[in-house]
Amino acid sequence: MCTNNNTHCVNISSMLPNFIPKEDDVFSRRCIWVNGPVIVGAGPSGLAVAAGLKRQEVPYIILERANCIASLWQNRTYDRLKLHLPKQFCQLPNLPFPDDFPEYPTKYQFIEYLESYATHFDIQPKFNETVQSAKYDERFGLWRVKTVSRSGLLGSCEFEYLCRWLVVATGENAEKVVPEFEGLEDFGGDVFHAGDYKSGERYRGKRVLVVGCGNSGMEVSLDLCNHSASPSMVVRSSVHVLPREILGKSTFGIGVTMMKWMPVRLVDKTLLLLTRLFLGNTDKYGLMRPVLGPLELKNTSGKTPVLDVGAFSKIKSGKIKIVPGIVKFGPGKVELVDGRVLEIDSVVLATGYRSNVPSWLKEKDLAEIGIEKNPFPKGWKGEAGLYAVGFTRRGLSGASLDAMSVAHDIANAWKEETKQQIKSVAARHRRCISHF
Repeated sequence: MCTNNNTHCVNISSMLPNFIPKEDDVFSRRCIWVNGPVIVGAGPSGLAVAAGLKRQEVPYIILERANCIASLWQNRTYDRLKLHLPKQFCQLPNLPFPDDFPEYPTKYQFIEYLESYATHFDIQPKFNETVQSAKYDERFGLWRVKTVSRSGLLGSCEFEYLCRWLVVATGENAEKVVPEFEGLEDFGGDVFHAGDYKSGERYRGKRVLVVGCGNSGMEVSLDLCNHSASPSMVVRSSVHVLPREILGKSTFGIGVTMMKWMPVRLVDKTLLLLTRLFLGNTDKYGLMRPVLGPLELKNTSGKTPVLDVGAFSKIKSGKIKIVPGIVKFGPGKVELVDGRVLEIDSVVLATGYRSNVPSWLKEKDLAEIGIEKNPFPKGWKGEAGLYAVGFTRRGLSGASLDAMSVAHDIANAWKEETKQQIKSVAARHRRCISHF
């Protein structure tokens, strides 16, 4: 049996050989019972759930495939990245950012905050452990989570965790989206995803094609421009570009405040009017606005508006060029849908990320556990003890609300089950005494 501050678990492979039929081969790997939930993912969402459970003294295990917490932030972000929203909208539950942090912390400060969060709540993930599959066993009312651990001197080890509750906290950005383009294999220059981009230093004097015009595409283009590169940014669809601040106040914060008193469409119209005053007409520079306003579009499709931190002024000055969609690549060049052919040296794919949950959640995907049926703020709870955190398209603040709801719900269920078990043991004990 093993215990630590976070978990109560026991190796049951030798204790219950007939627990599940042999054809299921459940004991081909080490089998561990978890007296609480299994949390998959040690990013901000998983840490927030673990902290909530810790505060309510509910045991848990948290599994992380990487060798650190918040691996997306630590390993797949560019050097100049800062939080796009003020820190009060990005802090996790029950531990604010330090007072001396700036309003928009750098990625390094955010990582420092997350590490201090894990230390403060004594969160100890099982690193280098990848979930291969998770399936609900209706016969026993348990989740069976199969993993491969690649840590330690023994190399790879396989485990199977049995638990009543499963928390999916891997987020919407687990895997890179890498589109296919005709001729890209013949291009000959550097081609990489924005998740592998760190700085524009190595691209001084180079002609770089940035594919994608979201927040990452805009900031990578700005960083390249600041390092004397010549970026061209591919814009294939409409996009909302808003100033990060208006008269020294966070645009997001202004929107949140207005939504307390005004309908979202009126808030959108107000924000777009202010944007027109401070940025000008973005359509004029090839950045066509969508029909829906920025907040309504975010609510309905999850598409986040770009919060400009300086890229738009470079676009207006022509230092960042806007180009349309791609037809195909050739050696050292790219052909565009308007017929132009650009000579380029490198390509950065700022094409986003996607969830990897469908690859291992065998029972049902996130769309079926309630995320779409029960939109924010109730999209965190599925069926049969399945929970999801960080999938309601509301950023860190939405993930924190999800985490608090999940931790509270699991804690109530866990305490009720524990109470019933105590009553059952007490009843058996009284019957035992009555025989003597």
